[in-house]
Amino acid sequence: MRAMGRLFGTDGVRGVANTELTPELALALGRALARALRERGIARPLIVIGRDPRPSSPMLQAALTAGFCSGGGDVVPLGILPTPGVAYAVTHLGADAGAMLSASHNPVPDNGIKLFGADGYKLDDAQEQRVEQLVDVAAEPPVGTEVGTTHPEPQAVEAYLQHLVSACDIDLSGLRVVVDCANGAATTVAPEALARLGCEVQAIHTEVDGSRINVGCGSTHPEAVASAVVSTGADLGLAHDGDADRLIAVDHTGAVVDGDQILGILALRRHRRSGLDAVVTTVMTNLGFTQAMEAHGIGVIRTKVGDRHVLAAMLEGGYPLGGEQSGHIIIGDHATTGDGVLTAVRLLAAVGHEGKPLRELAGVVERLPQVLVNVRDVDRDRLDAADQLWDAVNAAEDDLGDNGRVLLRASGTEPLVRVMVEAGTTERAEAVAADLAAVVRRELGRG
Repeated sequence: MRAMGRLFGTDGVRGVANTELTPELALALGRALARALRERGIARPLIVIGRDPRPSSPMLQAALTAGFCSGGGDVVPLGILPTPGVAYAVTHLGADAGAMLSASHNPVPDNGIKLFGADGYKLDDAQEQRVEQLVDVAAEPPVGTEVGTTHPEPQAVEAYLQHLVSACDIDLSGLRVVVDCANGAATTVAPEALARLGCEVQAIHTEVDGSRINVGCGSTHPEAVASAVVSTGADLGLAHDGDADRLIAVDHTGAVVDGDQILGILALRRHRRSGLDAVVTTVMTNLGFTQAMEAHGIGVIRTKVGDRHVLAAMLEGGYPLGGEQSGHIIIGDHATTGDGVLTAVRLLAAVGHEGKPLRELAGVVERLPQVLVNVRDVDRDRLDAADQLWDAVNAAEDDLGDNGRVLLRASGTEPLVRVMVEAGTTERAEAVAADLAAVVRRELGRG
C-alpha cells in the first residue's frame, strides 16, 4: 500500500491495477470512506458505484463494495456507466457518495477510483485527506444488521439517459453521426441518447470486454472516427475516452474539432442566447481561442491544467461553462463534472439550431499552430530557479509578440518538463520550441 497522504492524485486514486491499485487498497478505501461519512452523522451511508469495462474493474468494484459494506454502508451497483453518469446518479438517488472505477483515457492495465460527494462533485482536498487518514486507522467494525448490503437500482441508467436527452431542445432527425465509444463506458449510453434525439447513428468501437479500451480509438485517436466519417459520408463524428467524460469531434471532411473549438462553439452560442460574459479554460488553451472569444466580447479566465482547477474557477466566479483542449467540457447548469456525451448533445444542438455544418461552426476558433515538446531526464525541481532558462523564455515571448506565446512547466506526473509554443506558423513554433528545449536540457540536465 502506498504511503498515507499519497493515495489521491489530481483525479482520484490511480495506478496499475493489481500491483499499485490493489483489491486490498480498494477494500481499505471503501471502508475508510464509509467511516468518514459516519463520522459526519450519517448512520447508514449510501454509495453508488459505476465502472468502465476494464478487466480489472469488476475486481476492484467487488473490493470497494466489500469495504464500504464492511464500514456500515449500503451500495447501489450501476454497472458500466460513464463517470458523469455516476455523478448524476448520486444526486438523482439521493446517495451520500459515488465512486467510479476507471482510468479514463489511460491504457488497459491502469485503473482508478474517483470519488464523489453527496452534491455530485468530486471530493475536495480535505475530504480526500480524511479518507486517507482513516485507511490505516483501526476501528471496531459493524456487525449483524449494521453491516451494509447492496441495493440495485435498475432505472438509474435510464434516468441518466433521459437527463442527457433533455439537454437538447431540437429534433436532430436526419443528422448522420458516427460515434466512437472507445470500447469503453460510452457504449452503454452514447449511441442510445443520440438515436433518441433523431440522429442516424453509426457506433464504432463498442466492445465491452475491456481488452481494447482506448486502443487505437476514442478521443486520443480521432483518426479512427475521422476515417469512418469520410468513408460513410456522415455529417460529423464524435469520439469519447474510456469513461466518456471527454469529447473530441471531427467534421464531415475528417478534420479534428478539439476541445478549444467545441468550447468556442458552445460559448458563442450561449453568449448570443443568454449573454455569457466569460468562459473558463486552462493555460494550455490555444491563443486562437482567446482571440476569438475576445473578438465577440467574451472574457477568458485561465487556470492551471486539470478539470479540478477549471471547476473551482467556475464555482468561485459563477461561470456556467468551462473546459480543456482535451475535450473535457463542464456545462455547469447541467452537470457537476465533465460529461462527453452531454457535450456531444449540446454540440449537435448547436449544429441543428444554426443550420450550418460543424466545419463552419468550428471556424469561430482559428487555432494558432501549437507545438509541444516533452523534455525528459531533467531535474524539474530546479525549474523555478533556472534564471537563464526563464530569460530565454522571456526573449522568445518578446520575439513572438501578440501572435504567439510560450508555456513552460514541469509535469505533475512524470519526470519531465513540457515546452509548449504557439506561433503564426508551424515552422516558427517548432523552431522556438526546439531552441527552448535545448536550453532546458542545458540548464536542468542531470549531468
